[in-house]
Amino acid sequence: MTRQISEPEPPHTAPGARAAAFSVHVFTALGAGVALLALLEAVREHWAAMFCWLGAALVIDGADGPMARRLDVGRLQPNWSGDVLDLVVDFVTYVFVPAYAITASGLLLPLAAPVLGAGIAVTGALYFADRRMKGADNHFRGFPGLWNLAAFYLFMLHWPPILSTLGVFMLIVATFLPFHVLHPMRTVRLRRLTLSLILLWSLLGLYTLLSDFDVGVGVKIAMCVIAVYVVASDGAIRLLRSFKA
Repeated sequence: MTRQISEPEPPHTAPGARAAAFSVHVFTALGAGVALLALLEAVREHWAAMFCWLGAALVIDGADGPMARRLDVGRLQPNWSGDVLDLVVDFVTYVFVPAYAITASGLLLPLAAPVLGAGIAVTGALYFADRRMKGADNHFRGFPGLWNLAAFYLFMLHWPPILSTLGVFMLIVATFLPFHVLHPMRTVRLRRLTLSLILLWSLLGLYTLLSDFDVGVGVKIAMCVIAVYVVASDGAIRLLRSFKA
């Protein structure tokens, strides 16, 4: 293995500032440890506990970016790639652990489950390596590898195996389709509405986990409507604008 030459440390920077900057990388890397805890719960078939740990990983993923920008991590710790670290942790928490849960849960047709589980892992890895995965306006291109959320909906809705199998297959295909999905935190358009709906979704999701997925139709409908908004609202706006043009 070729040894990389370290870049010089930024001049005139207090050691405390560099330590604070590095602590953000440690915080991001905690997501990998959380992923292991989620996987252990999945192996025990403690699905609600697994999703609680994956929810903790979501919180880490949402918080580390603003922290990194505020503490100027890229400048103060140039030898550590926050982007690479983030992708590594995101792949484990967004794709790999959920792929195991979807495969091992019995929600899919038995013969199709391992094939689709492998398909999730492979297409998820390809998506995370795609330089076109996110546009300049912070919208995702195609289904953005959010298999943790897809798995959550599969457990909550608990469709017949044939429907769940078809749904997973369609999402795998949608990974490479040229449609846009808004980034809940970074998309500027309708940000206030989006953040309000994400907050509502988080509360309903927590209630669903505390109820071990035993929730009423109203909760399921509300969470599905929010999902449709996140996935389809940007495409609908772009379509309307094209008609006006």
